[in-house]
Amino acid sequence: CVAIDFSSPADPVVERVDYDFTKSGHVLCIVDTGSSHGDLTDDYAAVTREMGAVSAYFGKKFLRDVPEQRFRAAIPALRKECGDRAILRSMHFYSDDRRAAQEAEALKAGDFDRFLSLVNASGKSSSLHLQNTWSIADPKQQAVPLALAVAEELLDGTGAVRVHGGGFAGTIQAFVPEDRLSLFKSGMEAL
Repeated sequence: CVAIDFSSPADPVVERVDYDFTKSGHVLCIVDTGSSHGDLTDDYAAVTREMGAVSAYFGKKFLRDVPEQRFRAAIPALRKECGDRAILRSMHFYSDDRRAAQEAEALKAGDFDRFLSLVNASGKSSSLHLQNTWSIADPKQQAVPLALAVAEELLDGTGAVRVHGGGFAGTIQAFVPEDRLSLFKSGMEAL
């Protein structure tokens, strides 16, 4: 696998991470939730627009150019200027940026349990902070949160699960222990 640092988008740093997933005792499952990405343009655009508003508050184009300490100190003013969701989404950006590096380090160190914990934390942050698991335009359609909830039940405290890709619809990813794979597959297919 690889770790990619996009701090310079024109010249990203790509680092190979040597980890043999076949020895982890887990299988990566990508689950199609049966939901559609149609009519989600506004949802995706809102993420960029809201985090862009936070960046603009500091006179920057991108949030990566705003030191997290400055962002944290400005939260009371940002609530008035940009709204709570923009702040939560920005919080996700900072924490998930750190987590991505920690995931790579965990794999380099051969600490798969730590990696799984970080994947779960990232997924929780996506749901609670980034808020990209369902669209407020269609609250009846919550296929991703439903799939995540069922996957968590099937994993029963093992493995890891999170939204996959840009979210709002589409797929989830799960790292499923090999001994739970049959149960997981049948449970997700039944859903």
